[in-house]
Order: sequence, then C-alpha cells, then structure tokens
Amino acid sequence: MNKRRVVLAVPLLAILIAAPARAQIIEQVLVNVNGDILTKTEFEQRQIAVLRTRPELANVTPESLELKKAIGEVTPQLILDAVDELLLIQRGRELGLALGDEQFASILENIKKSNNLTDDAQFEAALKQEGLTMADLRRSLERQMLASEAQRRDVVEKISVTEAEAQAYYAANKKDFTTPSEVTLREIFIEVPVTDRGVNVAEDDAAQAEAEALRKRLLAGEPFPRLAAEASDAPSKANGGLIGPINREELATALQTQLDAMKIGDLTGVIRTARGYQILKLESRTETKIRTFDEARSDISNKVGESKMTGERLKYLERLRGLATITWRNDELKKAYEQALAVRQRTLAG
Repeated sequence: MNKRRVVLAVPLLAILIAAPARAQIIEQVLVNVNGDILTKTEFEQRQIAVLRTRPELANVTPESLELKKAIGEVTPQLILDAVDELLLIQRGRELGLALGDEQFASILENIKKSNNLTDDAQFEAALKQEGLTMADLRRSLERQMLASEAQRRDVVEKISVTEAEAQAYYAANKKDFTTPSEVTLREIFIEVPVTDRGVNVAEDDAAQAEAEALRKRLLAGEPFPRLAAEASDAPSKANGGLIGPINREELATALQTQLDAMKIGDLTGVIRTARGYQILKLESRTETKIRTFDEARSDISNKVGESKMTGERLKYLERLRGLATITWRNDELKKAYEQALAVRQRTLAG
C-alpha cells in the first residue's frame, strides 16, 4: 500500500476528524448535553482539524503565542458548534433515525472510491493508521447523518418561497442575473523605450510611425494575426494579438465609446497608451443580457430559500437549546460558548 496518509484525502478527512474518542478511554468530560457528553479528546480533535487548515501555523511550537492566539480565536465557535451537533443528533434519535446497513455499505464504497482505496484491506489499514475501527467510523457517520437529516426534516422541508418574495429578490438583485457585454479584441502594441531621463522624442516618433505603417498594412488586407506575431511587443503576439473576452465595463470609458461605434472587423486608429502605441481590432462582441424572472425563477428560489434557511436554522437551534439541560464541567469553555452564543443571538436580533 502507498505510504501516504489517507487522512489527507478530503472526503475521508472530514469523517476521521469527526470520529469521537474510544468509549473505553476514561477522560475528562467538558460538557453534558441532555446526558450526552463532549470529552476533552473529542474537542481537541475539532481544534486540530481547524488549525490544520491554517498554513501559517504549520511550523509553530505548542508553546508559541501564535498558536495560543489561534486556539483562542477558533474555540468559541467550535464549542458552540459541538453543542449544536449534540442537540441535532439527539433530535435525530427522537425522529427514529438510524444508519442502516445498506446505507452504511454505500457510504463506505463512496469513501473508498474518493480516496482511491481499491479493497477492504487498504481501507482497514487506513482506518488503523488513524487509530480507528470500523465501529468508530460507523458511529461517526451515523452522528453526521442524524444531525443532517434532523435539520432537513425540521427546517429545510418547511421552508417555502412566495411569489412576492421571489419578485422582490429579483428586483433588488437584477445585476446578479445580468450577463455583461463582452468584447474580444486583437492588438498590436509598439512599445516606446523609457529611460531614467524619460521618453526620447525621436524614439516616440519612430514608434508612432511604425504603428501607423502597420495600420496601413492592415487596412490593405494583410492578416492581423501575422502582423501581430511579427511586430507586436505585447505578450498577446503569441496568440496572434488575441485578447479577451473582456467585460466591456472593465475597459476605459473612452475605449468603450470607441468600440461601441465600431463594427465587427473594424480597426481603431493608432492609440497612445502610457507605454507606447496600440492598434485594436474588434474581433467579436456579445450584448448585455438580463435573464427574465421566469428564466431565473429556479435560481431565485434557491437563493431566497438559502437565505431564509440560515435564519430558520439558527432559530431552530435556539429552540432545541431552550429545551436542553446543559451542564458544564469546564468554566473556560463555558465562557467561550457563551461568547459565541451572544454573537449568534445578536445576529438573530438584528
């Protein structure tokens, strides 16, 4: 088997870092939520998983102030999320949910494929490398399923978007449904040398004259791509001078006006730029298009639904929390939890 750590593969990583500590290990309990506990090891796994995503911490020592600061930053939201997860898992159990054998087998196959594990022996070796058993994995997967399915049934399925809400969103966010006009150009650029003393007038005149001569050859019918490859000082010469598509709104206003008056295939005059002289050819243009409400209806419903779901999910968690008995065994984490909870409640109030 390849010696790489399979934990680096994202689909498996998400499961392995969520796997709780072995039941037989006796250790410190941080919080009790309706009889379910969060242990010190479980919470440290969550902290490690988040800190791994911050490359600036890759080489810090356990005693470094930078690491301690990072832990302090992530801990409030992490402990709030951990309690939320226990509440959701408990709600899933109340709904009679469970991870069936067929569903578990199907998930295992997807994990193996995502991590390029071709047989059971490789998969079991990967689990062992992480100090996990198949039972640990199943328990972790079931916890994730319970939390997700509880939210789907209690929140997602109850969200609806009215016609008035959809119309209001469309009117306020029409730019999100607008495809801007784009242009594709070809360019020939003749650079004017610049020294510490500025631009030499004779060299500037020579560059302009060269650009004017090239434009005459283009008007006479010589191929733009060939002349760009031969004479242009721009990197686009490797592409026959081709640049774009470019959002029309990103161009200078004067150039927008000039291009708007041109037909496909037309050339600009010789344009003075900050660094030299340029000739442009309008290769193609698309017009600004605004999707109608009916064309965008599905996307609008999704966006409004997602926005409503965020608020409804927070309200839902507050309802579950209000019915829960939460007993803290760690005062520092309790303070961190209350800090994150206060932020959330301000969000709901606002």
